[in-house]
Amino acid sequence: MLLAFGFGSGLSPVVPGTCGTVVAGALYLLIAQLPLWLYGAITLLSIPIGNYLCGYASKTLGVHDHKGIVWDEFTGFWITLFAVPCVTTQGINWPLLAVAFVLFRFFDMVKPWPISWADKKVHGGFGIMLDDILAGVFAWIALYLLMTLGWV
Repeated sequence: MLLAFGFGSGLSPVVPGTCGTVVAGALYLLIAQLPLWLYGAITLLSIPIGNYLCGYASKTLGVHDHKGIVWDEFTGFWITLFAVPCVTTQGINWPLLAVAFVLFRFFDMVKPWPISWADKKVHGGFGIMLDDILAGVFAWIALYLLMTLGWV
């Protein structure tokens, strides 16, 4: 339950998903220093781990997607930041990290199609994870588009 609740960040009475994403960002600052293949492996591994954690927590609490379950935010935000140069030998690019954060939270909260479809139609641990995985992919695409255009 500790991991499902994002080391306690999901227990915040206000915007637990956003609080979980902040903690995911702090962990990102550590894992972003690893080789890209290892960062990718950790991010991919967080999906089946999250499937189990979110499913277990949901079943234990008797609520499909309890607001305190934020492991899905960890995975989604790490997907958003895959191969994004926020952490370099020259330091942390805080503006780029902030834009990534806002984009991920936007897609996670607004849930445009097909994120909304996944949120409503896919159940269990994977259902809890899937909308955040998709939000992470959408945010990653938007972030790369903004980077390509030179806007961030």
